Amino acid sequence: MDPSHDFLAQYKAITSKLKKRFLRKPNVAEASAQFSMLAKELQNRECPHYAAFVCLAVCRCEHSVGNPIFESQNLLHAAKLFLEAEQLDHELLCPGYSEHLQASINAYHDCIKVHLDHDQPALAASLYLELGQALRQLGRVREAIPHFLQAANLHRFCALDHVNDLTLVYECRIAVGDYDGALSALTQMQVICEKQGVKENYERIGAFTAILRETEITRLLLLLYLKPPPIKLKPEHAKLLDRYASLDTDSVSYIEEDLYLMLQSLMIAVNEKDEDALSKLEKDIWPYLSGLQNNILNRIVTDFRSYSFLVPYK
Repeated sequence: MDPSHDFLAQYKAITSKLKKRFLRKPNVAEASAQFSMLAKELQNRECPHYAAFVCLAVCRCEHSVGNPIFESQNLLHAAKLFLEAEQLDHELLCPGYSEHLQASINAYHDCIKVHLDHDQPALAASLYLELGQALRQLGRVREAIPHFLQAANLHRFCALDHVNDLTLVYECRIAVGDYDGALSALTQMQVICEKQGVKENYERIGAFTAILRETEITRLLLLLYLKPPPIKLKPEHAKLLDRYASLDTDSVSYIEEDLYLMLQSLMIAVNEKDEDALSKLEKDIWPYLSGLQNNILNRIVTDFRSYSFLVPYK
């Protein structure tokens, strides 16, 4: 028998039990249990989208009796099942309008709302991150950014989680070519690390020190790539560029001295438009950088070879 036909018949039979009758209340608990069994059966038959619809019926039952725990559990289950159906279509290159993905996003948002209504921001943030990563894996990087930002906002009272969420934001913005947005997120990360990454004795916390190193290097590379005119240069960015504009400036504690000197040399090579020095520095500096940072450095060198720098830093 066609599983979808069987599913519809069972679904209608269970739904009919929820209709109000004279002097008789519907047995919501029984209907919820039967919907759960049907959802499990459909999942075993590898019909994730049908199973997801039945999970939503369970959610409605649990909501009607005021059970937020089981309501959120089934909303999340439905969201993951819809996502599974979307991923399957994506792998098989099936044409469509991403209806399963939209249903998954709606279920995630409903589940997040339940958590927020019951003062569970940590759970809500984890779901924003989960949804953002799922969108990222499906190639919808730009759509993932708002969900990472929502997670960062919910994690604003936990500095390390806040910074980790912003890391996902800047990585996605670079992936879609939004370098100004990536620079803004990195600057925000730098401020958080400098304010909250220090102990009472002013000693830097290890995890924040590593993040400071990565954010400073990436910010410098992005500024060299973007070449903002002095009139539009923000004070914090001008301060960063001044730090690397001369070899006379002392290094910072969270960047090793060899790398610091090479970054200063890179800045000077850009200012002096020294193509030979820039090419040599690219070879020397790449082992110290992450893949993303090397990608930005390569763009700087490519732009330098293709176009003259209109606004040198001084």
